[in-house]
Amino acid sequence: MPVPRSIIQQIKQIIPPLNGTLHKGQSGRVGVLGGALDYTGAPFFAAISALRLGADLSHVICSPTAAQAIKSYSPDLIVHPILGEESSYEKVESELRSLLSRLHVLVMGPGLGREGYMQTYARLALSIAREQTLFVVLDADALYMVGKELSLVKGYRRVVLTPNVVEFKRLSESAGVSPDVPTKERAGEVSRLLGGVVVLEKGPTDLIASDTTGEAASPEASKLDEGDEQRVKEVVEVDVEGGLKRCGGQGDVLSGTVGAMLAWGKCYEDGAFGDGSVPTSRLPLLAAVGGSMVTRTSSRMAFQLQGRGLVTQDMLPLLGKSFSEVFGEDLWAGDKGRL
Repeated sequence: MPVPRSIIQQIKQIIPPLNGTLHKGQSGRVGVLGGALDYTGAPFFAAISALRLGADLSHVICSPTAAQAIKSYSPDLIVHPILGEESSYEKVESELRSLLSRLHVLVMGPGLGREGYMQTYARLALSIAREQTLFVVLDADALYMVGKELSLVKGYRRVVLTPNVVEFKRLSESAGVSPDVPTKERAGEVSRLLGGVVVLEKGPTDLIASDTTGEAASPEASKLDEGDEQRVKEVVEVDVEGGLKRCGGQGDVLSGTVGAMLAWGKCYEDGAFGDGSVPTSRLPLLAAVGGSMVTRTSSRMAFQLQGRGLVTQDMLPLLGKSFSEVFGEDLWAGDKGRL
């Protein structure tokens, strides 16, 4: 079933205009927390995907052991090697507070790893992000972290979780989802039990669920307006055709595209553009749907070009073309178009 036209129209409302009215940063400042000794590609893919979709600035917050490699991949990324294993907790906390205060969204998980010091810093960053009312995308080993401590996200409705099959099974069990719940209703049940966080369950089709009918849903915890208090249950199935080749890194691209759209949503919420008619509580679901549609389209396009030899880097230059196919050339190229 195609994504409802009403949702696509709402997504278009939170896309920044390209008409010369915005200054640098008002089309989104994205942070990606991840990158340790063994993992440098994943945070790069997430951060560069956000830029390729149209975010203005993309930061990578990583371990010093990963910084040089990530810097060498692209001069467009701003790399902060502050997550040192030997650094004092207080020093890292101070640096994170300062850095996160300049962002619109924090993407956590790509390249995070499960080393104790990285998991500790990730919990700290998530706590600060909640204090500062940032939107958050959680993937990979950030989902492992949340599965061990559900209270980290419970009730915070500015979060999007992006689990794959294995991660979703683990998360469902941690949340206490009954095995009797039908397969296509489990993402919604996870959302309900966790207080209305948006769950993007990746699969042959992506299921995006939001259920704020549970007791744990709290507009106050998410600093939402009174107009966002309505209890709703919604599931959107994204069946946009993707590529047939699955390779490491495609989930990181999705984290980056969802992050970029959430950054746009935060700019929209702050009044940088738009008429404010889209409720803040809708923004995580809209960003998840939009990011899914664009990422799946770029996967299809890249597969058509590369076939079995597809690697994640092949998707990056196609994100713009994918955006144009999904949302229209006029939104991609701006009022005056391209040469």
